[in-house]
Amino acid sequence: MITLRQKKLDSFFLCQLLLILALVLVLVLVLAPIQLAAQYGGESSPSVEIDEDEFNVGGDIFSDYNEDLENSQILEDERFYRYGRFYSLGLSAGLTTFTGNRGRAYQDMKPALGLSLLYFMNFQMSFGIGAAYSKHYMMINDRTVGYDNEGGAGLIEVNMFRSYVLYRYYLDTADLGTAITYSNPYLTLRLEFWNQTNKFQDIQKETNSNGALGVAFGGGMEFPVKIRESYVGVEALYHMINFRDTYTTEFRPAKKGGPGGFENLEGSVMSVFVSYVVSW
Repeated sequence: MITLRQKKLDSFFLCQLLLILALVLVLVLVLAPIQLAAQYGGESSPSVEIDEDEFNVGGDIFSDYNEDLENSQILEDERFYRYGRFYSLGLSAGLTTFTGNRGRAYQDMKPALGLSLLYFMNFQMSFGIGAAYSKHYMMINDRTVGYDNEGGAGLIEVNMFRSYVLYRYYLDTADLGTAITYSNPYLTLRLEFWNQTNKFQDIQKETNSNGALGVAFGGGMEFPVKIRESYVGVEALYHMINFRDTYTTEFRPAKKGGPGGFENLEGSVMSVFVSYVVSW
């Protein structure tokens, strides 16, 4: 019995000793970092700081993998405000001509005149408004369905006035040659309203006018005279206009198969303008 009791006491003291050693170990693990932090002035250890930096770059873990679009946009805006154009005023002169039956009927008078004002959003995009005017003549001396009299309709003066809104996209020429870069090539799209007035010179007080909507597309170049201040531009456009007299029968020969006249006035419009552009 004595031996058994002695063994139980030894086991009890051994358990207490192990418990004390465990408490001491816990205290050491808890107090050691606090003391180490105190030695570094309350800051975390270098190893902890390194770990934090590895997972917190600039406060955003995605900044290492994605382009900073906001900063790049700011830099692009700053570059545009320093080197770009904000407004352009263009004075133009050139030629407006027609295809199809209308082209055969009309004699174009030169020059056609134009005026435009542009606002630049950035280096590549601009929007604007403008107007242009051209004059044409048509001579019909034979009898027609609409003018079945001696001498027909005679001389007709046609005035074409159009107003428009436009969009331009200047091509990125950074990787191309110097000559192409300085030519400032662009593509353009217009929404146009045409006003057509016909004055019959040989028929007193005979005048009619009508309006038509259309679109135009094309391109051009602007060669700098003085960068950011003045340019000489060349532009070519193809116009698609729905004129009211496109399918008119007024100018058909009075007799089927007769001389002169035109079955209709179908045809598209083409224009080429040279401009002097002032920018600021």
